[in-house]
Amino acid sequence: MKALVLAFALTLYNGTANAKHIKGNNVFDELDPRSPTIEKQLKEMDEDYEKTTGKPSHLEVDILEMLSPSCYRNSCKIWADVDKSAQRLYLYIDGVLTYTWKTSTGKAGYTTPDFDTHPDGRIYDRYTSTKYPDGDYNGLGNMPYAVFIRGGYAIHGTTRGNWGKLGNPASHGCIRLHPDNGQIFNVLVRRNGISNVWVTVN
Repeated sequence: MKALVLAFALTLYNGTANAKHIKGNNVFDELDPRSPTIEKQLKEMDEDYEKTTGKPSHLEVDILEMLSPSCYRNSCKIWADVDKSAQRLYLYIDGVLTYTWKTSTGKAGYTTPDFDTHPDGRIYDRYTSTKYPDGDYNGLGNMPYAVFIRGGYAIHGTTRGNWGKLGNPASHGCIRLHPDNGQIFNVLVRRNGISNVWVTVN
């Protein structure tokens, strides 16, 4: 009986998510990385992600390696260089420019900060938050393929309603990508590990 109730609830939820998907919203469109309660919100999201997917919300991080990085920018296996003025992410693999993707960084009043660092280890491949139900992408929920840089700032896929905005500032501070591109970056980070990935935003 519980399984039947759960299945019915999920059906209702998915219908709601798909209906709201037309708005093009994403969990990070509703989340303000500057909020004084951001760490509490992120912790709740981590718990929700782990409960829903059965996967850890963070990659393992070698603290000693992070304190004295063995690579920097183009010397890392993966380097994501985000140019806010061009609204592009240039992705280097083994020092070679391999992909150039349109992005949306923070709009007026929500400027994306500059970063020059390894990602912080928090990573989601799929996510559906009951607190932020708007939007869905191919069953991956409302926040596909997020790689966090610091705090609430992440590089992540965005839902269909926002694809037309890529190439222009439009977010609340995160770096939006087409989800196909977000998936590539997410997989590369998972395969190579935080200490072999560098993110520059300027």
